[in-house]
Amino acid sequence: MERKPRLGSQIPLLRQKSPLSGWAQFGIRVGLLFALLAFIVAVHWIDRESFVDSVDGEISFADVIYFTMISATTTGYGDIVPVTEEARLFDALVVTPARIFFILILAGTAYTFVIKRTWDTYLMRRLQRTLSGHIVVAGYGTSGGEAVDELIARGEDPRKIVVIDQNPESIAKAERLGCIVLQADATRDETMEAVRLRQANTMIISAGRDDTSILICLTARHLCPKLHISLAVRAEDNEFPARAAGATTVINPTSFAGLLLAGSAHGAGIADYLADLASATGRVRLHEREIENFEIGKPLSEVAIGLGVRILRNNKAIGFWEEGAKKLETGDRIIEIIPGFAFPPCN
Repeated sequence: MERKPRLGSQIPLLRQKSPLSGWAQFGIRVGLLFALLAFIVAVHWIDRESFVDSVDGEISFADVIYFTMISATTTGYGDIVPVTEEARLFDALVVTPARIFFILILAGTAYTFVIKRTWDTYLMRRLQRTLSGHIVVAGYGTSGGEAVDELIARGEDPRKIVVIDQNPESIAKAERLGCIVLQADATRDETMEAVRLRQANTMIISAGRDDTSILICLTARHLCPKLHISLAVRAEDNEFPARAAGATTVINPTSFAGLLLAGSAHGAGIADYLADLASATGRVRLHEREIENFEIGKPLSEVAIGLGVRILRNNKAIGFWEEGAKKLETGDRIIEIIPGFAFPPCN
């Protein structure tokens, strides 16, 4: 038995991008207008005996075109008028609705091809002038979407997140979150320029295919040699090419899932704790920051905010048990474990 939707529920509708270009759609609208005008002119010409011309008393073909146009545009000078009931009914029941149809098409065309495009261009340029210190996310699939959700959960302003994707539905989802979106090919230089990548704080790449993600990374890296780029790959063999392409951090979701599974084999608590560290909603989480001036010279174990577990010094990782962790130095960045409810500002 067919199941009926509950009252008030919404049935999702299929959507597909129109195969027609903007100019083709414009041509169809103009064609409809001329076809309707031609039909009205033909009826008026066949029934021209039902009209009176107060100027010369004769209705020529030019008079018919003239009357049709001024009727359709609601001008009406009164020099040519319908005098029979049939002509007046035709004007009332056909020409008047056609007149409304003309106005709707003309207004819609003007909005689509003039007002909307001009307004969208203005908004894009305004956004481009103000974008700075933002996060660029290339690819809004499963991983990219979860990354954006996690960023927002960690307190990141969605207006400082720029999402690039070629899928209109993915773009619509990101836009509903309040993100700035761009439906474009992230492998192209002009796309990176449009999102002001040089002014960005970091970039996250998760295009769904490793080769596409690596190509996006190459494009971004040659434009921004110092930008922090995090890239997700699916195949372990692609981790090295991703780093060679310029990725600062390479994430393999499959490998991470394997780590959680392996940890759970020795107890559920290990897997739960790792999940907590990776999520903004966990009881604890990892936080990376540059040390404060008053922390210089102190051991890692005495950091001010959380529990220090690693030092990042001159592109080298130093564990809390190593000799280098006994004294923090200028320029050090530390990774610490903090309570999940704490959201210190990111440096």
